Amino acid sequence: MSEHDYYAPLSVTATEREDGMQVRTILERKLGVSRKLLSRLKLTELGLTVNGKRVYTSDRVHTGDVVTIRMEKERSDDILPEPIPIDVVFEDDDLLIVNKPAGLIVHPTHGHYTGTLANGVVHYWAERGEIVRFRPIHRLDEHTSGLVVIAKTPYVHQQLSEQLQADEIEKRYLAFVHNRPEPLAGTVNGPIDRDPERPHLRIVTPDGYASATHYETVAVYGNGQAACVRLKLETGRTHQIRVHMKHIGCPLIGDEMYGPDEGLGEADEAAGRQALHAESIAFTHPITRERMKWTAALPDDLKQLELFLQEGTNYE
Repeated sequence: MSEHDYYAPLSVTATEREDGMQVRTILERKLGVSRKLLSRLKLTELGLTVNGKRVYTSDRVHTGDVVTIRMEKERSDDILPEPIPIDVVFEDDDLLIVNKPAGLIVHPTHGHYTGTLANGVVHYWAERGEIVRFRPIHRLDEHTSGLVVIAKTPYVHQQLSEQLQADEIEKRYLAFVHNRPEPLAGTVNGPIDRDPERPHLRIVTPDGYASATHYETVAVYGNGQAACVRLKLETGRTHQIRVHMKHIGCPLIGDEMYGPDEGLGEADEAAGRQALHAESIAFTHPITRERMKWTAALPDDLKQLELFLQEGTNYE
């Protein structure tokens, strides 16, 4: 294999304090390389080198040695490229951040092999001549709009996945909900698990998985019949925001699965989908180590809903 078959290499230099350490120790300490990725690098021709020569993870380094890892380029051969427009918010050699519209599934699933964000991204990279595998760090529901982060290398995916598990990735959402939250700001601590009677739904239950959602009310409409809230997730359970807002009596407007018990009304029809938008995300860039933040403005359909709520007096 040639250098062209690998992503940009990552290198670290052994200091005097690290003289005599094993290669695996250097990489774990200085780059945070996981054992799984180390095992993968060992099987790659130029995956792991010291001063340009292939080594084992158990080999020892000396002061001034340059330890380098190279990750083999991969394609998403199981994802069909399709010319689906994507809204690129940020991109470099390591990351792609897109603003997903509502109505678009993130990744192909059973019954939805085409027409997804993944199909569009794979086509976008192919048009640019890039060999990259589609690796989303997180997902959004089909009818939720907003920011989705995609890693472009195995190392970046591993690093961001660890940040996600450690709650070091800060995600904020905007939602339009029925009723006025009481209190106007607070935290919903409600364990979440599947509804035993309807397994495709989630509910708050004492036996569920610990879940916390912080919220603050941005605006109240009419006589407290609706509100706009900003939310920050402390955990990332399936449908967490939708379930927690329903739990405190403020289901998302337009949410057919977790909407008001009395059924959908005018505001829900005006929304046309669950009124939830992933407006910002912040984390530490795995390569530059810089703390970065990206935002996505409210999409047009939710701007129209906002106007409807501002101008209306009765949303029943």
